[in-house]
Amino acid sequence: MENTLLVGLSRLVTLERQVDTVANNVANVNTNGFKADRPLFEEYLRSPAHEDNFQLSDRRVSFVQDRGSFNDFAAGNTEMTKNPLDVSIDGRGLFVVQTPAGERYTRDGGFQINNQGQLVTASGNPVLGTSGPIVFQPTDKQINIAVDGNVTVLEGTGRTDSVRGKLRIASFADPQKLVKEGSNLYSAGQGVAAQTDTTSRVRQGYIEKSNVNSVAEMSRMIEITRTYTQISALLQQQSDLHKSALEKLADVPA
Repeated sequence: MENTLLVGLSRLVTLERQVDTVANNVANVNTNGFKADRPLFEEYLRSPAHEDNFQLSDRRVSFVQDRGSFNDFAAGNTEMTKNPLDVSIDGRGLFVVQTPAGERYTRDGGFQINNQGQLVTASGNPVLGTSGPIVFQPTDKQINIAVDGNVTVLEGTGRTDSVRGKLRIASFADPQKLVKEGSNLYSAGQGVAAQTDTTSRVRQGYIEKSNVNSVAEMSRMIEITRTYTQISALLQQQSDLHKSALEKLADVPA
């Protein structure tokens, strides 16, 4: 197969991956705390020649290689909800939650209280404090979450604040090593250790929205689709020329 077709095919493969990435971003535009994915590409140079007896060096062919993707951890806009169980983070920290697979991390602070009185995520995973899950009593009133994550309540008819725990906020030296696992959760990659975040602050009554810009993503989707169509048409033209050349060669008398 000619180099033109190979180079074009490599570009089509990367465009297909890019479409999947953009589509996933658009699908999560309304997911609280969602962080957009960004594709990574690089040039892959390769000489197709396999002999070393050429007088001149063979020109290298430039392919497009799909290297992977990275997480865009830019903060999303915060929205005031006045819900005492909604919490956003100002800073690089993440909430720590307990799942059947172990500790996981999220920026989604839309919390609830389950039947056992535990503070949980929308998926039902317990939110961890510095001393384990945060549990409320049936008589607790006026839940207050301070900027440092301390959770206090008014217990019963008393007027003295009772401490129910302190939200555990974790951070990572290299957030790009976090792995998305679905349900708006991240897991720490192999050899990656969570650190206690002492600089981030929490805001009660606010929720962090997705950092996906829907207008920019839709514009990017249109651009990708047009590029894919143009390259597909170019490859079809090259294929037709190749077919035509073979047919003409076949008509040449032996």
